[in-house]
Amino acid sequence: MKSFMKEFKEFISRGNVMDMAVGIIIGGAFTAIVSALVDSIIMPLISVIFGGISFDQWNIVMGAGEEAPVLGIGTFVAAIVNFLLIALVIFMVIKAMNKANEMKNGPKQEEAPTTKICEFCKSEIPIEATRCPHCTSELKIEVK
Repeated sequence: MKSFMKEFKEFISRGNVMDMAVGIIIGGAFTAIVSALVDSIIMPLISVIFGGISFDQWNIVMGAGEEAPVLGIGTFVAAIVNFLLIALVIFMVIKAMNKANEMKNGPKQEEAPTTKICEFCKSEIPIEATRCPHCTSELKIEVK
């Protein structure tokens, strides 16, 4: 039991676990902000475009009477808009972070190839090879 607790303590104290916890907390707060934006600003604007009908009224009643099930189409549409906005903002933040990282570190340098294709058997072989290990053909030495 002591080793389990020790492992758990090491797992929790790792930086990436703490980073993930902070990300989840900030994500929850961000979701609340975007939900408020969608519910208070975007949905009323869309409602005006569609003739002043509130999305809360976009329901399909399945049957008759007060006990009839109701499909909340408006709530579903609001959730979709909410998701798309969150995805868009996350995309823009990641794109900005990548751009800032690129500006800081310079553009990515392409790595030199480490393999080549044998001209005889078309197998992938190390770039330094002078004989193909698959078909044993002698390869031309490329002068650089």
